[in-house]
Amino acid sequence: MITKKLHAGQSIHRNLETYFDPSQILLFDIETTGFSPEHSTLYLIGCGFYKDDTWNIIQWFNDDGASEQEILFNFLNFAKKYSKLLHYNGDGFDLPYIAKKCKHFHISNYLEDINSVDLYKILKPYRNIFHIDNLKLKSLEQFLGITREDKFSGKDLIQIYEKYINHPTKEQASLLLLHNYEDIEGLMDCFCMLGYSYLKDGNIHITDISVQNNKLVFSLVLDYSLPKRITCSKHNIILTANKTDATLQVPIIESTLKFYFENYKDYYYLPAEDMAVHKSVASYVDKHYRLTATKENCYVKHTGCFITQLNQNLIQGYKYEYHNKDSYIELADSFFENEALLTSYVQVIIKELL
Repeated sequence: MITKKLHAGQSIHRNLETYFDPSQILLFDIETTGFSPEHSTLYLIGCGFYKDDTWNIIQWFNDDGASEQEILFNFLNFAKKYSKLLHYNGDGFDLPYIAKKCKHFHISNYLEDINSVDLYKILKPYRNIFHIDNLKLKSLEQFLGITREDKFSGKDLIQIYEKYINHPTKEQASLLLLHNYEDIEGLMDCFCMLGYSYLKDGNIHITDISVQNNKLVFSLVLDYSLPKRITCSKHNIILTANKTDATLQVPIIESTLKFYFENYKDYYYLPAEDMAVHKSVASYVDKHYRLTATKENCYVKHTGCFITQLNQNLIQGYKYEYHNKDSYIELADSFFENEALLTSYVQVIIKELL
């Protein structure tokens, strides 16, 4: 068992305490000689934890090729005192692998009782906005500008471990431990990317609304800081966010649109006026100049300035035609005076963009 302290301020990205109670979380990563628990060996387990006002990394190394059960048992006994388990793609590999090893060795799997947080699954929906080739942990580190001393892949290390078991050297042991150590250290740093998930969840505040270049611009303050600037767009709507500030630019459409009444059976359509009126009013119109309204013609037209709802239908809006999915909100005083509606609008648009 090897334990090292990480000095405070070592990384500009390490802000786990922003999202979690440091004393309750345990980060972990395992190294194995293959994907199948039945035909491979668990040779290294690393954990990150907070103690004595600093972050620490502890590692259990199967240095003789025969201590698999021992390091697993010691790791699980260490882990059981924590209430939240943080990992990267642990749901896909590490946790199922450990569960099968526990069954094989008849060891109690305390991880099953700990709340689990898989950063890979959280960040997977945002891959496109990061503009990275894949979602490997090293790719996230490169996105954040983190450099490693370790230059090997997990696959490379299998051969190194096999050589170490046959003819152990300090250099080989150092390479194996370093890779796992930097996986844990990198995972600690990459959890700062939870800020993007919190942005999608609507943790924003509107500080200003303006019109610039025929766009409605929302200036925003975020509840959680983003480590790197992102820009994403859809239908000419542009979201730019960095640290705790963001702007949402929505094109303003000047047009004549239609507002469709839902209870069309209570209306008549007047072809000459190209509009629908309630039966209580249309009953005074000559029956030769009125038609029973349908879903498609039960509308009134309105000319003004509008912004899209991106198919969200936050409120009943205006449309070009009845069967169009997209609808629009009129930029009227009632919209700008409704703070709750403004916030909801920004939140649903950001969620759609991300």
